[in-house]
Amino acid sequence: MALLRVLHYPDSRLRTQAKPVDVVDDDIRQLIDDLLETMYDAPGIGLAATQVNVHKRVLVVDVSENHDQPHAFVNPVIEFAEGTQEREEGCLSVPGFYEPVERAERIRVVALDRQGNPFTLQAEGLLAVCIQHECDHLDGKLFVDYLSGLKRQRIKKKLQKRSPDSGRRPAVARAGRG
Repeated sequence: MALLRVLHYPDSRLRTQAKPVDVVDDDIRQLIDDLLETMYDAPGIGLAATQVNVHKRVLVVDVSENHDQPHAFVNPVIEFAEGTQEREEGCLSVPGFYEPVERAERIRVVALDRQGNPFTLQAEGLLAVCIQHECDHLDGKLFVDYLSGLKRQRIKKKLQKRSPDSGRRPAVARAGRG
């Protein structure tokens, strides 16, 4: 396994739409393992392949307190969403910033597991939020896109001030949520 470098907002590569995975093979399983290792090290609760400049529809989440319930999703599709909830979200690609975002309370997602087998998962609460957040990454969307333009600009300027090259080169994440 390996720690991967996480792209930071406003890096334009975060806006790339991920391509579907044709075959779940050893390379995809290795990617899943590397995503999990990177997510746990950060520490975070979710990570999408797009965030590490791999533009394949793969994401991992683990919202358990002991980090012992990892979920891997290949080609995830949210086929049902209902209700609303507002939770404070953060992101490994937007380190140090947390803002309230409104998302569906309950979802049903279909995907392939690490063996390539199809599965369906019903999720609610934090798990539902995390899956929606990471699926957004696969579509080139970040949680800051749900914020006002003014808040988004403030965050962008602060991140650029911290790291003047943040829009051009990835850095290893050490803080954030997913």
